[in-house]
Amino acid sequence: MINPHARIIEEIEEQRPNTPVALLSLEERQRHMDRATLGLYRWYLNVSQNKRNWSPETSFDWNNIRTDHSEAMKTVIEGFFAVEQYVPDYTSKTVAAARRDHGRGHFQIRWGSEEEKHSDLWYNALLFTRARSPEWVRDYQYMLRGTEWQLVWDDPLHITAYVVFQERATQVNYLNTVLAARGKLESPEFANDVDPVLAQVAQTIAVDEAAHYNFFLEVLRLYLYYFPQKTLEAINDVVKSFAMPANEYIPNFERFYETIYRTGIYSAREAARDVIQVALDNIGIVGKRALEAGIKKSRLVPNPFGEMRETSFFFEGFDYHAVENAVRKLFNRVQEYEAKIGFDKIDPVKFIPTGLVQSRSPAE
Repeated sequence: MINPHARIIEEIEEQRPNTPVALLSLEERQRHMDRATLGLYRWYLNVSQNKRNWSPETSFDWNNIRTDHSEAMKTVIEGFFAVEQYVPDYTSKTVAAARRDHGRGHFQIRWGSEEEKHSDLWYNALLFTRARSPEWVRDYQYMLRGTEWQLVWDDPLHITAYVVFQERATQVNYLNTVLAARGKLESPEFANDVDPVLAQVAQTIAVDEAAHYNFFLEVLRLYLYYFPQKTLEAINDVVKSFAMPANEYIPNFERFYETIYRTGIYSAREAARDVIQVALDNIGIVGKRALEAGIKKSRLVPNPFGEMRETSFFFEGFDYHAVENAVRKLFNRVQEYEAKIGFDKIDPVKFIPTGLVQSRSPAE
């Protein structure tokens, strides 16, 4: 029997990591994340088909929409129409970026089909309100589609972080447009723009955007759970440079943005309070400053080899335990849905903890 010297045992204990070894390898984490995303897509598709299967043509009383809106409202409608003209690019490029992921790739196709309806809905609204003539709309559409929209980020992680904020921002835009069309937005420029049909248009799209936001939020939580350090850094990258899509492609975007900013549909206040902060709250981050400070501090916690230890990470202002609970709930939802169709007997999904630990600051 080997009896090591007490000093050797002491040295081993001193060098033992103060966190448990991760239960899942990087490959296993990616596999579990992909499986959860596939289940989430299946669940989403069922809900989408059953609850939000509306038509841009037949679900709205176009013959009774107003034709005398203010110039400010006409500019808003025109701007939303313009942003949605890049749906073919939004869809094709995000599908290509996620093509190896079954659930995410197919979701992007579904997302594109729903965004296509938004594009047609604003097209119809622009025509039926008589805000612009059919000839003007055709020429403007042709000009817009002559420029190809490009991805701001080319990796699935950054794309996911971006679309979480983008979908929330779009939802806020449309919800405030609903208020304007109901006469409940404080801006005097919309005082005579009450229009139940236009309110229904904006409300219908806002509901879709909420569903999209929640899907991407769940995917971002999966990233946060399985790859916390990289994901927190990606979120920080996106928050620092976040802007609405296509703003650099639309020739008269400044007029549109000045209008929605001036009238309170979407300004710096809404961006900070109703978009950035809400999204950060939903993913368990205290705030923008905490995110930036946490990124800087986390880079100052190396392992003995000068690199971040894979089994743990340090980040103030972020609740990894809360993210894990949210991911558990997602797996439970997927399990319940897939049990109804029999997938649990063929390819069961199962939650397994990563073994990652959120460690304390060395100074604590």
